[in-house]
Amino acid sequence: MQKHRGIQQTKTRQNRLTQAAVRLRQQATGTLPRIERERLIRRAQQADMASQVNEWLSSPGATHTSFKRAAAMPA
Repeated sequence: MQKHRGIQQTKTRQNRLTQAAVRLRQQATGTLPRIERERLIRRAQQADMASQVNEWLSSPGATHTSFKRAAAMPA
């Protein structure tokens, strides 16, 4: 059976997401206000949201049972 060799990350997920958001916003600044710029801004916002969710999930108060309760709550 073949072993799966994962990639060893040198930076934390939080750090990578934050850097991605900054980089995407810088790219959007140099782009004309068209579809491409909106796409870059949207991706930066998604990276920010993912960073916030990651922070929430890794907080000390977040337990397995609190995830179930949050998922069961109606939107």
